[in-house]
Amino acid sequence: MEKLIDTFGRVATDLRVSLTDRCNLRCTYCMPEEGLQWLAKPDLLTDDEIVRLIRIAVTHLGVDEVRFTGGEPLLRPGLPGIVERVAALDPRPEMSLTTNGIGLGRIAPALRAAGLDRVNVSLDTLRPEVFKTLTRRDRHHDVLAGLAAAREAGLTPVKVNAVLMPGLNADEAPDLLAWAVENDYELRFIEQMPLDAQHGWKREGMVTAGDILTSLRTRFDLTPEGDTARGSAPAERWLVDGGPHRVGVIASVTRPFCSACDRTRLTADGQVRTCLFATEETDLRAALRSGAPDEDIARAWRTAMWGKKAGSGLDDPTFAQPARPMSAIGG
Repeated sequence: MEKLIDTFGRVATDLRVSLTDRCNLRCTYCMPEEGLQWLAKPDLLTDDEIVRLIRIAVTHLGVDEVRFTGGEPLLRPGLPGIVERVAALDPRPEMSLTTNGIGLGRIAPALRAAGLDRVNVSLDTLRPEVFKTLTRRDRHHDVLAGLAAAREAGLTPVKVNAVLMPGLNADEAPDLLAWAVENDYELRFIEQMPLDAQHGWKREGMVTAGDILTSLRTRFDLTPEGDTARGSAPAERWLVDGGPHRVGVIASVTRPFCSACDRTRLTADGQVRTCLFATEETDLRAALRSGAPDEDIARAWRTAMWGKKAGSGLDDPTFAQPARPMSAIGG
């Protein structure tokens, strides 16, 4: 099997699959209040096309982990069926899902029954009024219900992703961690990245990994797990008060981890992206719909990943944001 290797020796074994560009929140760091121009339905991959591309990735390219993303993947009507079909692949990949949690309370048992292993849920604040300001929607209670349902369904470890914003929730790091420990969730803070459609992100004033750790240490003793335990994971992790609970920080801006990246990405309209911040894409949808055999699609995918750049460019002060927002390319 020829795997997804790039010119820097990295091997992509983790596939991120965007199932839709649509979302039912309007987070200020992702999209404008009025939303975006959504992809037309004919441009989206069908369920069969998604499953076929995942099968090619698993059986021809050595992918062993699949993460379903969006937009908001729970808005994809055929989601449980897609999960069930991917779970039936041989070899079976590990499957997870990144969601805003709205609707998870209703569908978590079905996703678990279909074969989903775990979920990552985005929640930036414990304050309903701040949640409404950040997301422009009054759905805080739905996210909490979704988290509880995921835990009860066995979609564990349930990971919570939080982005801290100056002037809004930057002071909540210790409270969020105390709440996560109490509820047996694994909390991960993510530095705000330049993925908003309105290009309002600014490096100056952002809440950094250093800021987050300083804040957490006012209440908790943090013991680093170290690089050996981290492997290719994007999050640096610390034991909280000696364990067993852990907290992670994904410092994409201030502590880039590109040298260990093992991810390849598939957009909702069938484009391969080598990085969230890539400026080029490779069209697999056209190959699918023209009747190309699996081997040709796999070859095109390998060629795309071979050209992956050394880094995201986020550590460059002159960095220019990608043309497509996060909702279109998957988080």
